[in-house]
Amino acid sequence: MNLISLENINKSYGEKVLFDDISLGISEGQKIGLIGVNGTGKSTLLKIIVGIDTADKGKIIARNKLKIEYLSQNTQFTKDDTVMEAIFKGDSPIMVLLREYEKAVKEISQNPQDETVQNNFNRISEKMDALDAWNVESDAKTILTKLGINDFEAKVENLSGGQRKRIALAGALISPSDILILDEPTNHIDDETVNWLETYLNSRKGSLIMITHDRYFLDRIANEILELYKGKLYSYEGNYSKYLEQKLDRLNKMEAKEQKRQSLIKSELKWIRRGAKARSTKQKARIDRFETLQNENVDLSNGKVEISVGNTRLGKKIIEINDISMSFDNKTLIDNFSYIVNRDDRIGIVGPNGMGKSTLLNIIAGKIKPTSGDVEIGETVKIGYFSQEYRNIDETLRVIDYIKETAEYMSTSDGTLISASQMLEKFLFPGALQYTPISKLSGGEKRRLYLLKVLMDAPNVLLLDEPTNDLDIETLNILEEYIEEFTGTVVAVSHDRYFLDKVSNRIFAFEGNGKVLEHTGNYTDYIDFHNSILEEAPNKEKKKDNHEKESRNNKREKTLKFTFKEQKEYEEIEGNIAETESALEEISKSINESSSDYMTLQELMANKEKTEEHLNYLLDRWMYLSDLAEKIDNKKS
Repeated sequence: MNLISLENINKSYGEKVLFDDISLGISEGQKIGLIGVNGTGKSTLLKIIVGIDTADKGKIIARNKLKIEYLSQNTQFTKDDTVMEAIFKGDSPIMVLLREYEKAVKEISQNPQDETVQNNFNRISEKMDALDAWNVESDAKTILTKLGINDFEAKVENLSGGQRKRIALAGALISPSDILILDEPTNHIDDETVNWLETYLNSRKGSLIMITHDRYFLDRIANEILELYKGKLYSYEGNYSKYLEQKLDRLNKMEAKEQKRQSLIKSELKWIRRGAKARSTKQKARIDRFETLQNENVDLSNGKVEISVGNTRLGKKIIEINDISMSFDNKTLIDNFSYIVNRDDRIGIVGPNGMGKSTLLNIIAGKIKPTSGDVEIGETVKIGYFSQEYRNIDETLRVIDYIKETAEYMSTSDGTLISASQMLEKFLFPGALQYTPISKLSGGEKRRLYLLKVLMDAPNVLLLDEPTNDLDIETLNILEEYIEEFTGTVVAVSHDRYFLDKVSNRIFAFEGNGKVLEHTGNYTDYIDFHNSILEEAPNKEKKKDNHEKESRNNKREKTLKFTFKEQKEYEEIEGNIAETESALEEISKSINESSSDYMTLQELMANKEKTEEHLNYLLDRWMYLSDLAEKIDNKKS
């Protein structure tokens, strides 16, 4: 069933045409990945679907009472909102009620003896029961925890940009909707969280349209890919892998069609040059066809960013990291880490957020000093640092002036001199756009411009801090190709698994408490190794337990009688089971009575889990002992 349709949509900003008569339909169950070079209008298209922006031309037809939930790249929160208040946005009855409930919880915690406050809390609690809103609140806390947000009463304005993005993502996920629209949902979240988000979105029943540069994410979730390219929208059925196959097929067909067109032009040109004495209607039609063929604008380019950057010579000594340690606020991020960087190293740095990955890059770059130890940099090393903090750009500068600050000309890998303007052309900044103030660029275009500035300096060691954030897939593909041809060293912090698999030959994994594990291979190799270790330990224990259990069973088969301890356990176990079941009932009652006190609720839930585990253990023992008692009785008889 079609939920929403966009028909013949046009949108322009000044002379820049974003959409040229594009059409799109979203049906139930569709999971769409929207891709395209930065600046082509992907986010604008999402805003038009949501209704935040409007098209210059065309129409939108939506199903009655269609609910759309939208995660933008830059979510604004109300001042003084707590985390829970921030995610319960929207005007649906449940969201309004949940905001009232959070407010009531705060009031009753501040004035527990106030009868008016108590009555209001009880009234809202009854409404929560009626609308079955408790599950939504519980889901919200679960999702926040999975996204690394644990302090639900923290003020949003005091949190980092990454934390605010994750809160906005949680808000979008919990809000009931027919279509969920996500703009770069994987930015600012680590690998483990991305894996959880994949599972969550795959199990979600509603429709989805998202912009993301994470190609594994697209491959595992999307069942359709839409590509925006030069004002046109191309649709490909299937995931990212299928898209690559179908796009290659489309380009091959276009190339064959263009070759045929060129052949026809040559044939018609010969006829035109021979001249025709009589200009019949048939001959005029043929001349018209020639002009049509000649004027056709066939675009066979694939929109790739071409990088052909030279780099300076690199000597034998590159970077030596000698027993460095780093601590902040009594938290150890790096503990006695050493490594000698080699010329052909392509190092990927992975780990949860806040573990110290960017800190290691900053130490190598000389931006901060370690608590102990040192880093030695070789004399020939020229570092190019592509950091997350690029927002100190003077946005009043024109695009070309920003690049010329680094170099007006540079030498490519084959020794050819190329101007700043020519390099900008290769980076999809055409002539007119080069004289545009940086403030007019999209976030992705600014990021791409910053990448060019780093490379224009011809470094021989590249430090890349989350290079995949805000870069489009096409630019990432070419950056990966550039790294493959790059003769220097690359060290990259990234949560983009696809990127790390393509470029890295060694992984530094931050595992917590300052421990940094070195592993040879790419990201998938590291994950396979890590999982094998996790599986190996329990298997060893299991084998040991099975062996001991088998030995005990063999002995038991021979003797078939209770030990003194087992006899006593058998006599008491039914009473213990009854006591444990009663305790479990009491805990459940306390949970229902403590729904407003989250700290107590957490303790009770943990206690309930432990009690349930103990009950299961007792039941297993009761079954085992009862079975043994039956065998003993049978043997006696």
